[in-house]
Amino acid sequence: MCLALPSRVVARDGDDAVVEIGGVRKTVSAALVPEARVGDYVIVHVGHAIGVLDPDEAARTLALFAELEATEAMEAAGAAAAPGAADAATAAVAADPADPATGTR
Repeated sequence: MCLALPSRVVARDGDDAVVEIGGVRKTVSAALVPEARVGDYVIVHVGHAIGVLDPDEAARTLALFAELEATEAMEAAGAAAAPGAADAATAAVAADPADPATGTR
């Protein structure tokens, strides 16, 4: 699977460009997108800018990535909380050994 990320061009020097995504800056080859200027959004794949993006499309794509990241963080937090909840339930059953299905002892 290939993943190409929209990145903003912050500097340009010949066939090289410095791009920024998520606060991280990286130098990439811009030889395939000679039309890309500082401020433009480009698609970067394995160290190469491979296309120029419309700013609205870049914003929508970055928003989707942010939504995925937030969802993954919430799921990870839920998974981390689940063992504690299970441990608390186990401790409660040990303290009061009533059958959880019937409520009888």
